[in-house]
Amino acid sequence: MNNVYTHGHHESVLRSHTWRTAENSAGYLLAHLRPGMSLLDVGAGPGTITADLARLVEPGRTTALEANDAALDITKATFADVDLDLDFVVGDVHALDLPDDTYDVVHAHQVLQHVADPVQALREMRRVCKPGGIVAVRDSDYHGFVWYPELPELDEWMALYQRMARANGGEPDAGRRLLSWALAAGFENVDATTSTWAFTNPEDRAFWGGMWADRILKSALADQARAAGVPEQQLEAISQAWRTWTATPDATISILHAELLCRA
Repeated sequence: MNNVYTHGHHESVLRSHTWRTAENSAGYLLAHLRPGMSLLDVGAGPGTITADLARLVEPGRTTALEANDAALDITKATFADVDLDLDFVVGDVHALDLPDDTYDVVHAHQVLQHVADPVQALREMRRVCKPGGIVAVRDSDYHGFVWYPELPELDEWMALYQRMARANGGEPDAGRRLLSWALAAGFENVDATTSTWAFTNPEDRAFWGGMWADRILKSALADQARAAGVPEQQLEAISQAWRTWTATPDATISILHAELLCRA
């Protein structure tokens, strides 16, 4: 199936993704990991979460999977100077070219919101997971984001992102749908929880607001918006709103995620 990654891989996007760690993005999974487990990380991105998970399951083998060679090259670059030996694989999560019952843990962070058929993706993740193993998925829910102050241009940002992501076949409000997708994929034993990222202090605001001020002008999302006829002045206004938000002393944003531990 044709999967379009709405964000792309501009530096402003990778700035966000390399901030992610197992602690801040996969905490719900960590207590279930043991040395010697085999692990597949679907949509490994720049690999910062992957590296943390790999260390926790060593000497078990970790496989990092990405959708194409260019994306996998970004993953590999992270491990060039890291003392970890991983397998790197290109594949489509809808039809994994991997044997049945291979991994103790199959993990995906912020992946299902971008794929054409998340239920089929979960079926495949279940297929390659050993009986009794864990399929662990976590996705944000864009309409579950809450921010202050309520700048109108940030509402425009949300509406624009929703429109662009859906035009690419994605589901930006994936979080609220994760459990229903897992049940439709045939999982019967599912532990569903939620967690948040919160950006509330000056350093965090500078990171999040500055990152989005750049992304709305320079990433694949920006290119798609321009191609769809979004005026440049609207993109500039959204970028400036993120900078205004960043500079506001009492500004906050809370980003809702749903997360599932599914027993294969």
